[in-house]
Amino acid sequence: MGFQVTIPEGSPFTLHNIPFGVISTDANPEPHCATAIGDYALDLPSYFHSKASDDKCFAPLSCEAIHDIFNQPSLNAFAALPSATRTAIRAHLIDAIQNSTVPGLCLISLFRVRMHLPMRIGGYSDFFCSLEHCQNCSSMTGGVAPNFFHAPSVYNGRVSSIIPSPQPVRRPKGVTYDTGKGSGNPVYGASKKLDFELEMGYFVSEPIAHGETMSIDDAREHIFGFVLLNDWSSRDIQAFEMNPLGPFHSKGFGTSISPWVVTLDALAPFACEPKHDHSAVEFEHLRWKEREVGTFDVELTASLVREQKRYQVTKSNLRWLYWSPYQQLAHHASAGCGLGTGDLLGSGTISGEREGELGCLFEATQGGEKPIRFEDGTSLGYLEDHDEVVLEGWCGEGEARIGFGECTGVLLPASK
Repeated sequence: MGFQVTIPEGSPFTLHNIPFGVISTDANPEPHCATAIGDYALDLPSYFHSKASDDKCFAPLSCEAIHDIFNQPSLNAFAALPSATRTAIRAHLIDAIQNSTVPGLCLISLFRVRMHLPMRIGGYSDFFCSLEHCQNCSSMTGGVAPNFFHAPSVYNGRVSSIIPSPQPVRRPKGVTYDTGKGSGNPVYGASKKLDFELEMGYFVSEPIAHGETMSIDDAREHIFGFVLLNDWSSRDIQAFEMNPLGPFHSKGFGTSISPWVVTLDALAPFACEPKHDHSAVEFEHLRWKEREVGTFDVELTASLVREQKRYQVTKSNLRWLYWSPYQQLAHHASAGCGLGTGDLLGSGTISGEREGELGCLFEATQGGEKPIRFEDGTSLGYLEDHDEVVLEGWCGEGEARIGFGECTGVLLPASK
């Protein structure tokens, strides 16, 4: 018999989840793959090494071959496997944990592991697909553009700035308009209007070759899983950059993601109908025929930690997006640009209609003009140095409830 894992009440990492990530430890400093269960990381190369004598592990793959797939510094090789094989491996791990056949040496306390980026990311694109976010910002940005209603809006991001939680991010420097002295002249210096954006990200599994497209009906085969995503944003640098080409340094200095990838298998019970129905006017490549399971019910929150006190700033839900992740992926591929295993797509800021459901400070504080005031008197306009932002995501209730863990990041002062 192996080790019996006790899963604490309220843990995001239950048997219904089994997310995948990349860890290292003092004993094994080389990054390698793992899954999270309760308060433990299950070291996957170690586990499948213990099963090496079982040549019929996952025909046609042997346990030795699976060991080699997981003994890599990214999940790319695993994500590139057929979805049926990934499903079988996940089911095997659930059975092994449930029946206490996992050797104790394969389980490591989560407090002893270092988390790394889960994927080798070749491309990153960030969408702008929340109608409520667009409407909430419209008084400051000139309204909702007509093209928003016809196709998902998206821009290319910067892969080098993607970091795993809980790595800190540094306040950027850039060119802004000198509104403080009233001159309006461009100046270079540290951003004064630092914001977060409450998003989700998802990773590509099966690649799409350059010049090829995909049917939206096949979208599930091309998504490995989801993470929480904070697209840190400098609103004053963004104001300088937006005309004529859009954001650059204002978005490219840091994007935090949660380190555990929650798979489509884990999310399947929480598939639901999107909030917005515009199916009658969609282009054919965006028309998802299974609308009743067109997205996922993921409850999202963003909180501020300041001076060791935690304040909930906003709550939201993935299903509120106007354009769903399946539609985003189909549109991304529709021009033949190609997508590779490990490419990351950001959902864009996810907002609701009401106060307390706004996915960034730009809209929640009306551009910093109306700071949020908490019960103890703490005021939040834009982020201050040493503020910490914590994103969380949960699905379901009771025993079947699963979570994404936390996506956290502390804002460090600008470099001198």
